[in-house]
Amino acid sequence: MPHREGVKKQKINTYNVLLLCFIGLGSLTYGYTASIIGTTLGQPSFIKYFELDTRSNGTDLLSSMNGLFQTGGTIGTLMLPYVADRWGRKWAIVLPAVIAIISGAFLCGSTNVGEFLLFRFFAGASAFMILAAVPIWMSEVVPVDWRGALVDVHAVFLILGYTIQGWVGFGFYFWNGGENTWRPPIALQCVWPLLLLCGIYWVPESPRWLVMQGRIDEAKEILFKLHSDPNDPDNEFANAEYYQIQKQIAIDKTLGNSWMHMIKKPSYRKRCLLAIGTTGIIQCSGVLVINNYGPTLYANLGFSPIKQLLYPAGWLTLTLGINIMAMGLVDRFPRNRYMAFGVLGCMVTLIIEAALVAEFVPSNNQSALLAAVAMFYIFQIFYGFCLDGTQFSYLNELFPSHIRAKGVCLGVSMISLMNIMWLQAAPTAFKTIGWKFYLCFIIPGTIGGFIMLFFFPDTKGMPLEEIAAIFGDADEVAIYQREIEIDHITHTVITHEHAGEKTTTPIVTEDLKTASDAV
Repeated sequence: MPHREGVKKQKINTYNVLLLCFIGLGSLTYGYTASIIGTTLGQPSFIKYFELDTRSNGTDLLSSMNGLFQTGGTIGTLMLPYVADRWGRKWAIVLPAVIAIISGAFLCGSTNVGEFLLFRFFAGASAFMILAAVPIWMSEVVPVDWRGALVDVHAVFLILGYTIQGWVGFGFYFWNGGENTWRPPIALQCVWPLLLLCGIYWVPESPRWLVMQGRIDEAKEILFKLHSDPNDPDNEFANAEYYQIQKQIAIDKTLGNSWMHMIKKPSYRKRCLLAIGTTGIIQCSGVLVINNYGPTLYANLGFSPIKQLLYPAGWLTLTLGINIMAMGLVDRFPRNRYMAFGVLGCMVTLIIEAALVAEFVPSNNQSALLAAVAMFYIFQIFYGFCLDGTQFSYLNELFPSHIRAKGVCLGVSMISLMNIMWLQAAPTAFKTIGWKFYLCFIIPGTIGGFIMLFFFPDTKGMPLEEIAAIFGDADEVAIYQREIEIDHITHTVITHEHAGEKTTTPIVTEDLKTASDAV
């Protein structure tokens, strides 16, 4: 496996970070849209309006509201690569933002449960499409040395969306709006994608996608603006990165990029299985069940309606702080070990949670009930630090540019596919088998954590153009970043080996674009 020894670390560009934060409105859109159903189901006005407490199929309807959301997510996400590859990474963000606004408006104005269920499907499609589209764009515009931390901006804003909806739901519980109290929090889901669309025109396209389209000069201009460094006035870092991207995509464009090719080619098939495995194992943590059915879980523990909304809001606030702190840690540890530690840590907390619920809930032991609440909070320490943002960096790192959209969307669709099962089953399972439902997460999650630890490759710190080497496709790597050494004063040196002898060729920065014959 190649290593980037001796390569100086690139500085973070303020312009780049500000763009990431703005595109984070897309992440916020997912977080709010995906989680607002949790507090909505805890609103007595919502339950009463749709008569979910008196209908014979009330529990089934509650399950369907989550199941259809996840189904829309699966279908929508698998359709996204067509947009991302044909029209660009920006349009892959714009389309779901538009769908999110339309679906949010119809959900807010629903007058019958059938209408609400229909637009939950479209809301799910928009949410998961933007969940995949945002980190694809982010991973292709950030410097390699800071990729994990900067792509973690996606997770921070995602959790910010969750946190906002938690406190909005809690606040509206005390608002006396009659039978329509539940509507304003849902309407708020239209605000974030609307703000995003207002400024998306000024957001640059991914330089890697532009190179794939042959728009070389535009890609170079954007890359230099994104990665310019005050301490590097000649833009030699950006020159070296641009050179590597251009050389690599010239090779990538000659390779197959269809879904069938991804299945047939062994190294691509392995990447697909890793993407599916990553998100599948992480979803075995049960995080969305805890979030979406938070009020239900706390109700089962015997807490009052107010605390059923307060505890999830506090849980999400803690999560936001953890995700911000995680940005400083994610690039310090091997990706596979870091994620495996997070998964296994989550499993330990669920084991304790299941034991507390099984032993003490029937006796209404208050100390034990508070300990059960604490376990949900401790769970989030492992999930927030190790899994929430890291999974998106890892998904993008697994795939080369020409199949990255398909690969990432495959992994993200696995999130929604897994949650069709978990969220659809959760209300009935908690009602019938109680604490034993936690075993459905604990057993596969523990097995998956060890598989991740011992069999998943580490991709930390590797340029996206070099990942192919760890999957046995070294012949598809045009040049390694370690072979491009930077001299800040006058020139760039291309170092290469031939017949066992190491030689260097000095190349002035201005001529780097035409230096392909030197390597």
